[in-house]
Amino acid sequence: MTDGVTIGQAAAFADVTVKTIRHYHKHGLIDEPRRDRSGYRRYGSAELLRLVQIRTLAAAGVPLAEIGAILDADPDRFAAALVDVERRLTDRIGDLIARRDTLRRLATGDRALLPDRVLAKLDRVAADLGFTPDDVTMAREGLVLIRALVPEGFDDYVTKVERALDDPQYVSLVKRLWCAAEWEPDDPRVDELATAMADHFLAHPSLLPIPAGLQARADGAIRYSLLSHHGHEQKPAWARLDELFEARMRSAGIDLPKQTPPG
Repeated sequence: MTDGVTIGQAAAFADVTVKTIRHYHKHGLIDEPRRDRSGYRRYGSAELLRLVQIRTLAAAGVPLAEIGAILDADPDRFAAALVDVERRLTDRIGDLIARRDTLRRLATGDRALLPDRVLAKLDRVAADLGFTPDDVTMAREGLVLIRALVPEGFDDYVTKVERALDDPQYVSLVKRLWCAAEWEPDDPRVDELATAMADHFLAHPSLLPIPAGLQARADGAIRYSLLSHHGHEQKPAWARLDELFEARMRSAGIDLPKQTPPG
């Protein structure tokens, strides 16, 4: 009768690899068995049972670092440990489901990066103002940047915009702003629009679309620059428009974040 089996046979019987068994030995999950006269380790039924138990727990999601203590625990502690592992697995399942849902939403672009209520509002406004698909994408990207760079001020910003959209004059300015994307930077209408926008926000400073909390940040000027300059490379007239608008606001005493030139 054979006195135990080799590591290769034990791996086959326990449905693991030899490398896995050695990994279990390294982590102290199973003692290395005795050697026969030829110097080969021989695994008996106790070791095979232990290998199957370890493999089963590991496959169920129990971390290797916890398996040894679980297997060596008394029945009550063993049951309690498995309940705890089950709870953590349930949490992980919920997280994986959320990640899967995010991936499904990302299949339609970056819409997963914004709350549903904001997306619904943007879709309605875009339809009312006659935005092109590219316009909607750029507007959505701007909102994503605001949420990423100034998360604490995102809801406040959205609220300001929602209030402003109730004002026909503001809506008219927004329509002109998106038309300006196709203008040349030296078009005289750019200067006229910058003045009209400045006049509007000077008359309604509470609606100035600067996220709350931005100026309190040490790097607020850099974040403001990233937000306000979004789209300038594709729309040169917007760069000129922002330059003129900010100059008029600052000359009127409005404290806009300003990045200090290097050097």
